[in-house]
Amino acid sequence: MARALGPALRNGIRRRCPACGRGALFAGYLRPVAACGSCGEALGHIRADDFPPYIAILIAGHLVVPALLFAEQTWSPPLWLQFAVWPPVTLALLAVLLPVAKGGVLAAMWALGLTGNERQEEPGNGRDRRRP
Repeated sequence: MARALGPALRNGIRRRCPACGRGALFAGYLRPVAACGSCGEALGHIRADDFPPYIAILIAGHLVVPALLFAEQTWSPPLWLQFAVWPPVTLALLAVLLPVAKGGVLAAMWALGLTGNERQEEPGNGRDRRRP
């Protein structure tokens, strides 16, 4: 079944079901629902693993570091103030970005038909990496 990546991503970053866009994608902060409450699409089997945190950290770093450097160059605040402001700002930004990133990754995986459990073979010998 062909699934459109664009609409699925838009729904995923809004934390909605990538199939219908109406049902919730998460049962909690980051736990995906087993199936969409609106259309019944199975979603709980998709594993995003470490990619959503990587995306969230990448985006947060690209927002916080330039802001920190701008503040340092413009106002030269004392070091204690820098330590009082930037870590909480970074953590709050990560807390907001993480569900959005995970929703986008889950939606992209759904659209591409991936589950996160696919086995990969080593190049050249055709043997599965997970087997000794």
